[in-house]
Amino acid sequence: MGKVSKLFSPVDGLLMPIDEVPDLVFSKKVMGDGFGVEPTSGQVVAPASGRVSILADTKHAIGICTDDGAELLIHLGIDTVEMNGKPFEIDTKKDAKVKAGDIIASMDLDKIKIAGKKATVVVAITNTDEVVDKLEIKAVGKVHRGDEAATLTLKETQSAAAPKGKAPKNENKDAKTARLILQKVGGRQNIKSLIHCITRLRFYLKDDQMPNDDAVRSIPGVIDVARAGGQYQVVIGQTVGDVYDEAIKQLSNSYADPEKATQAVAKTTTEANKSLGFWDKIKHGASSLIGIITGSMMPVIGLLAASGMLKGIMTILTTWGGVSTTSQTYVIINAMGDATFYFLPILVGFTAAQKLGSNPVVVAIIGSFLIYPSLVSIYASGKFSYSILGMGINSNFLGIPIHIPQYTYSIFPMIFAAWMASKIEPWIKKWMPVVLRMIFTPLVEIFLVGITVLVIVGPIITLISTGISNALQWLLNLSLPLSGMIIGGLYQVLVIFGLHWAVIPIISAQLSVPGGHSVLNGIVSVTMIAQGAGALVVWMKTRHNKNLKGLSASAAISAFCGITEPAMYGVNLKYGRVFLTSSIGAAIGGLVNGLLGVDMYGFTGSLIGFPSFASSSNPSNLLNFWIVSAVTVVAASLLTYFFGYKEEDSLKAKMAPKKRHLG
Repeated sequence: MGKVSKLFSPVDGLLMPIDEVPDLVFSKKVMGDGFGVEPTSGQVVAPASGRVSILADTKHAIGICTDDGAELLIHLGIDTVEMNGKPFEIDTKKDAKVKAGDIIASMDLDKIKIAGKKATVVVAITNTDEVVDKLEIKAVGKVHRGDEAATLTLKETQSAAAPKGKAPKNENKDAKTARLILQKVGGRQNIKSLIHCITRLRFYLKDDQMPNDDAVRSIPGVIDVARAGGQYQVVIGQTVGDVYDEAIKQLSNSYADPEKATQAVAKTTTEANKSLGFWDKIKHGASSLIGIITGSMMPVIGLLAASGMLKGIMTILTTWGGVSTTSQTYVIINAMGDATFYFLPILVGFTAAQKLGSNPVVVAIIGSFLIYPSLVSIYASGKFSYSILGMGINSNFLGIPIHIPQYTYSIFPMIFAAWMASKIEPWIKKWMPVVLRMIFTPLVEIFLVGITVLVIVGPIITLISTGISNALQWLLNLSLPLSGMIIGGLYQVLVIFGLHWAVIPIISAQLSVPGGHSVLNGIVSVTMIAQGAGALVVWMKTRHNKNLKGLSASAAISAFCGITEPAMYGVNLKYGRVFLTSSIGAAIGGLVNGLLGVDMYGFTGSLIGFPSFASSSNPSNLLNFWIVSAVTVVAASLLTYFFGYKEEDSLKAKMAPKKRHLG
């Protein structure tokens, strides 16, 4: 175990863990571990002995490099950078030696309160990953300045070296881009600080004439360079956040200024949106939404692919392997295959919260609430008191009649929940007393978000689904070829937003009668095959991106086993044209399906479900299924091969167009 040292409270007030600080940058430990104090007086003392390394121009932040190698950031108030130093007085100097308990600043709490800001003082260890083995906060509650606030156990070996010229093992492309940029701008010794906006790294350099612009431009992943506002700006594009994170890892958190970065992102985002035309804004919004959906789904794609293949194997075993669907073996293995899909709201809630900046555990609990057995049983019972706008009223909340829909397997409601939680959590922390936050913040958040999704979002989705269901039924009655083409082309779009549940009741009704069959389910099967074909082409054409090659292969297999989510969220939507060309291939396959009148006599679709197309009363149906499948695979594959995907897409997927240097 390494050396143990102490950190002391910088002010009088109420001590709290850093995850209770009313600011996401600190509470999520973006700046490192530490603690906060809600001050009751304005005098500020050094929390440890060391050298003053940072004095912000706006006087709201002081950095101290301790004698033990920890880099402390003492942040005075939340969002107080906007006050331009008015409530603060600094009583130390840059590079001054200070001892724990020495007065280093003072803050006017009344001015901060009048300005509508929080006065919370935060002590963050910005090089936590490098030097901290363990941090223990003393009992929360009242403290005086100079009282012991935390015990710090240091790592036995501390490494805070500057980025080296030699590439580390298994270095990813963002880390490589960051390493080369840091070298070319003069290394750590020439960098004061680093922020980013929506497309650019923005360096504050000691000597901004040191970098060779052409050398920086030549770095893989760099689009251009610019000098403006006292900054050396390196244009990266949409992966700027990833490259920035890697750069800070190679420097240390002490070089980051999240407040300035947040302001730069907000400003350049506003400027970029103002410069967009109406259709560009629509396109940008759709692209952002798809990015959130695919980003939320990516961590569970491997699970979905594995579960899809397992379910495909079970289909083979029950059809030809003699395994009975009533056997305990089947029940156990089938549960393995179904678990990921049944509990998908919990998994997606957790990953979406991570992406959108809300509390992952809280959002996962909201997902658990939505698929809680007693709520599921309300929908499953099929008992409706009456209908409103086509929605069956099956429950009530506080005396208000409501419709509780099916949430198992759902995705979009949980992404909405994660988004809402990211907005509501900071609001709750603004008015919730510190001593109550640990218990009551998640309680209020779960209640407000959970009820909003259950009572408002769910019924809205049900209402849209009912309209889609009626439209599909009308279309099927009008023309099978036309309905095959339209449904084939658009069905997987419904899957993205969880609206495909509108189709399930129609299929169920068609198959539940004696001798039942469903042309509609045959069209749905075509869309699965098409998405698998698109992913398969990505596998064929990808040579240098090993991760994508492995993912696209497993995703294609999963789609051919009837599970399209891995193909869609992991590959096809991510490289948008692949989803488009696959959907066009599905439209062509759906048209042929309608022309041949291919019927389906079971639920299991895609290539693995071919037994569902066999019928003694319709002997040509199985052959027609293989004809439709072949047409679909050929159409989707050729369209994707020639128009949907180039390997450069995987290498530049996150790069912004060079002609648009926003930010």
